[in-house]
Amino acid sequence: MSKTELVSFIAEDAGLSKADAAKALDSTLKGITEGLKSEGKVALVGFGVFSTRKREARDGINPLTKEELHIPAKMVASFKAGSKLKEAIN
Repeated sequence: MSKTELVSFIAEDAGLSKADAAKALDSTLKGITEGLKSEGKVALVGFGVFSTRKREARDGINPLTKEELHIPAKMVASFKAGSKLKEAIN
């Protein structure tokens, strides 16, 4: 499902205009992003938990040139599905 399709679904399901649904979706995504930046975790009960974790630096190989390269450490976002989401998709 693309963002456009999701906005259309939200608009129809909640009885909103597509513009209002797009604003609501953008605000939700911005809130999750800000929560991950400041707290490192955003929990939506029943849906799941977004969190950050540190990926350690490592050495890799460029598959085209076979040249070795260093991949620096960085923070990555992860998601763990909640029980209601797991039940809904099975």
